Amino acid sequence: MEIDEPMGDFEPSIRTLPSFPLPTLPDAPSKSVLALQGLDQALIDADVVHPSTVLPIPDAEDDDGGTRLSAKIRKRLKSIGITELFAVQTSLLPFLLLRDPLARRLYLPYDPPRDVCISAPTGSGKTLAYVLPIVETLSPRIVTRLRALVVLPTRDLVSQVRETFEAITNGRGLKIGTATGQNSFAHEQAQLVNNVSLSKVDILICTPGRLIDHLMGTPNFSLQHLRFLVIDEADRLLAQSFQDWLSRVLTATRPHMKSSSFLSSPSPHSLPESDGLSPAFLQRLPFPDIPAFQHEEKETSCQKLLFSATLTRDPAKIAALNLRDPKYFIVQSRKDGEEPHILETYSMPPMLTHMIVSNSLKKPLVFFHLVYRQKLRNVLVFTKSAHSTTRLVRLLEFFEKTRLEKEPGTVGEESIIARAYSSDLPPSERKAILDQFKAQQIHILICSDLISRGIDITHVSHVVNYDVPVDMRKYVHRVGRTARAGKAGDAWTLVEEQEVCFSHSMGRLSSNNFRHDISSKC
Repeated sequence: MEIDEPMGDFEPSIRTLPSFPLPTLPDAPSKSVLALQGLDQALIDADVVHPSTVLPIPDAEDDDGGTRLSAKIRKRLKSIGITELFAVQTSLLPFLLLRDPLARRLYLPYDPPRDVCISAPTGSGKTLAYVLPIVETLSPRIVTRLRALVVLPTRDLVSQVRETFEAITNGRGLKIGTATGQNSFAHEQAQLVNNVSLSKVDILICTPGRLIDHLMGTPNFSLQHLRFLVIDEADRLLAQSFQDWLSRVLTATRPHMKSSSFLSSPSPHSLPESDGLSPAFLQRLPFPDIPAFQHEEKETSCQKLLFSATLTRDPAKIAALNLRDPKYFIVQSRKDGEEPHILETYSMPPMLTHMIVSNSLKKPLVFFHLVYRQKLRNVLVFTKSAHSTTRLVRLLEFFEKTRLEKEPGTVGEESIIARAYSSDLPPSERKAILDQFKAQQIHILICSDLISRGIDITHVSHVVNYDVPVDMRKYVHRVGRTARAGKAGDAWTLVEEQEVCFSHSMGRLSSNNFRHDISSKC
């Protein structure tokens, strides 16, 4: 029996792991293949709009210049400093504001309008893209009815969109209401409907939960007159059930069969009930000698408008929307000749993105380096939680206080003001902090992902991802807070060593210039 010879002394050495090839994704299927697989043709034929497309707004005395906007609206836009339309607006306004005045009617039961889905970068002007056609279409109305419903995921977005509507509707007579749960339910009821069947608002901006509350608990609250249903931040709203709010809203746009007759009963209450019913669903007067020539099924005139920076391509979610002959618009940056990615779209404004690799213990020091050596101001800093937000603010305040006391040459220097913005704060305090940041009274706003979606802060110069976002969608909405409305901006991501490959993969998914401040082999 052979005996193994003893091994010599083993000298450990540092060796690098072999390089393994990264997994690769197959090429996107062609449009013909997608068509054979049954994908909605509207998705395949989506209009791709270049983000640099702009259209000057003519003066009120001139013709509309292709904007389809009335002289009053153009004059109002010029008065608030808006002189041109961005890409998402130039593509959507001609589609929604047809030159045929009959196509702008409030009731279109036999020729209902097509629904629209828009995927556009954050900060590209999506809000104004639906505010303008809604105001143009509803302005000729005589009787106040709830004709435009805008659904948003948060109270802060509701407040912001209301400000935009109020700025555009100034002097037009349209009445705007909100429902978010910030006020008592009884107070909101009194603001929305009167004691019979008439609405007090033309436009309602709300969160889905509060909308369901009013559908279930507010007498005379009706969606039968809706001309527009806007779902902003659609990917987020469709990802959550909210008491099955979408199917309830779509059902509420049509009346119950028992209410569809103009003279259904001799009751003295029959006229108010019918007066509250959309004319599109009224039956003809019961004259027996006049034959009925009209047997077509009437459709609701409600036009659905979906907006998002990461619009879903999930067939099940799209089917749940019950879209009517939908038209898709994609506003994105892409290389010449490159096919748009049909299955998933990530749209971001062009900017320079930095990635700094550090271990977790040194992340605060790297952040302080950015603040003090790079002199970052007008900064949004994103953390992974409200607790992390509060902790980072306290650390920065302590560092700033110590620096002003200990460091020579800082006497009389302006202190850096940082504040936390998270869901732990009451809405009134969040609004006050946001107003101070917009007025540039706060230099650094440290926040959770609450503010990453839709909030429009035009002067943000830098975004810092103190904690890496968990997926590409959150990354898109975070960095989209800077470089808004065509302005320049920078996004910095502080990455721990174990997160390098994940962060690099997100950089590859975007079409932007992604610079590594510390190189990586991933």
